[in-house]
Amino acid sequence: MRDGQKMAVIGAVCAAAVGAAGFGAYAFVGGEGTQSGNDPGVLRTSQDDSKPGAAPTGPPSATEVRTAAGAFLTAWESGDTAEAAALTDDETAAAKALAAFTKDAGVTAVDLTEGTPAGAEVPFDVTASITHQEQTASLAYTSGLTVVRGADGEPVVDWEPAVLHPELAEGDTLVTDAAGDPEVVTVDRDGQELTAKEYPELAAVLADVTRRYTDSAGGEPGIVTRVVGADGKDKKVLKKLTEGTPGTVRTTLDAGLQKAAQAALEGKAKGSAVAIRPSTGEILAVASTPAGGFNSALRGSLAPGSTFKVVSASMLIEKGLASADAPHPCPKFFTHGGWKFQNLDEFEIQGGTFRQSFARSCNTAFISQAPELSDDDLTQQARDLFGIGLTWSVGTGTFDGAVPVQSDAQMAASLIGQGGVRANPLIMASVAATVKAGAFHQPVIVPQDVDGRALATAPRPMSPALAEELRSLMRTTATSGTAQEAMASVGGDKGGKTGSAEVDAQELPNAWFIGFSDDLAAAALIPASGHGGTNAGPVVAEILNAG
Repeated sequence: MRDGQKMAVIGAVCAAAVGAAGFGAYAFVGGEGTQSGNDPGVLRTSQDDSKPGAAPTGPPSATEVRTAAGAFLTAWESGDTAEAAALTDDETAAAKALAAFTKDAGVTAVDLTEGTPAGAEVPFDVTASITHQEQTASLAYTSGLTVVRGADGEPVVDWEPAVLHPELAEGDTLVTDAAGDPEVVTVDRDGQELTAKEYPELAAVLADVTRRYTDSAGGEPGIVTRVVGADGKDKKVLKKLTEGTPGTVRTTLDAGLQKAAQAALEGKAKGSAVAIRPSTGEILAVASTPAGGFNSALRGSLAPGSTFKVVSASMLIEKGLASADAPHPCPKFFTHGGWKFQNLDEFEIQGGTFRQSFARSCNTAFISQAPELSDDDLTQQARDLFGIGLTWSVGTGTFDGAVPVQSDAQMAASLIGQGGVRANPLIMASVAATVKAGAFHQPVIVPQDVDGRALATAPRPMSPALAEELRSLMRTTATSGTAQEAMASVGGDKGGKTGSAEVDAQELPNAWFIGFSDDLAAAALIPASGHGGTNAGPVVAEILNAG
């Protein structure tokens, strides 16, 4: 012990009577607890002199506190853990804990400095020298002990794990090793680190990706001294001897496009967007507002409205019920299954083509074909060509869409993305990407080669002729239809589709928009905002322009 407070182990310190010369060197150290004229070097207790041999009772005196504490600390510091344990009220538990402190925590030496007692409590500073393999470090902290009377009435240390370290509770141990998972860094496609602090909208996604891929991320854990609970789980790291080597989880995200996508939602109280590379299915951006809220971009389940007409159109074309430039009905109203459907503002197109109906988002052009369809036709089409309803292995948790088999009016409503159809921006960005690429590529946010997982595949291919016809319809919509204004600034080979999904008891519909430009596709959802072209379209356009 240092700073003028080094003390010698006093033999038989707990004897009933000790001569003044036997402990005077310790007793007169420090300002408090020194002997007074009424305590001339004799360990004073409340023993009744009229009853020889009676065990001492009452609180330990100041001298007893300092003497018992000093003997314990000196024995511990000298490495005599057996002697230190014998100076406590639980010799077995103390001996076990002191031994583990050396063996498990790797403590090779301790330097102890007693502080000023407060009653029976004695604080002390600890500097522990730690060695693990070839790594060494020191751990400095302040602990404390309490002196009580043992079963025989003599002053001893009240043993508890916190004497060794204040963070230790019953059943805890200190351990020094390289166990545990290494730190994991999540990066974008170019190796740029993605953090929740810089990208709060990705916080939940990054946490989920890290959890899923920690085991395959590589890296080496650092050597640390930590508190391990009785359940074997880490409770707190007290000292790092080495930093270790972080593991890396690679994603398909593009940090720059992610920033642009999130910026495109600025000013929107709620909204979400996803950008995908059509040729590969790689997810390049996942934006959501408010940042840190529910991520509707990947996990939302909402009616996609007229953006789903892309899927319905593919079915009608394949069944010979529609062709881009063939005449097609678009009446003001059409009744099916007891429901009367209408177009926005009850418009109609007389003598028009299916291309015109698609570009203007005519509801009745689709509803009017319901009598020609089986209840499960749309369900099969969505699954077989667009992968909607299959189980996707994206690399993070997602809702993969639903197109349930429905009948009568609900089946007809599904044709325009209402009824039981459910999707999110991930699903609808994939629809746009599938049309642009001419094939379904299951979206991924963690590359498949990271873990070799199986991806969902479309049960049957989309014919080149169908893909080109769908692209043609979306191009017309982007250049002279409902998506024209939003897509005006977008260059390249572009196409789009608007959607406004009605929601019960909601004044304004949810605004949807999907689009593509060259090898980039995107979808956006702005809830309860109105028309898709006006409210969600600019978001998609901004993302496409940033790609």
